[in-house]
Amino acid sequence: MPDNRFRPSYLDELADFLRRVPAVTGLGSKIEANGDRWIKFDIDIDHGLAWNVVQELGHLLNYLSLGERLTTVFKPVSPPPYLNGGPKDYLSWVIEADRSANPRSLKELLEGRMPRPVEDASAWATDPT
Repeated sequence: MPDNRFRPSYLDELADFLRRVPAVTGLGSKIEANGDRWIKFDIDIDHGLAWNVVQELGHLLNYLSLGERLTTVFKPVSPPPYLNGGPKDYLSWVIEADRSANPRSLKELLEGRMPRPVEDASAWATDPT
């Protein structure tokens, strides 16, 4: 029986969760022929929680545990600014995961550690004091 952990619908579940995150817009995803996958999206840099979202995703997907690194990378991507324009229109963000990453597990990790409910702006701590 095939391993159902890697069904495309599980990538859709992760994408659906990310759509609920404040400031996240314009989301797209792809599974490569080798099994690697990515989700690319924009973050509205004018949104009051934009950098909080970047910080949360950066921590959870890149450095949650230095001893047990996830097989994901969260990073900015952009075409050449000198040919296109500034970050408001051309800066995007991508979560890349190799084929060993389970999209459902990534969704559950984010859902369990990000503010709850994730779409509620008042649930996001903006002042650590």
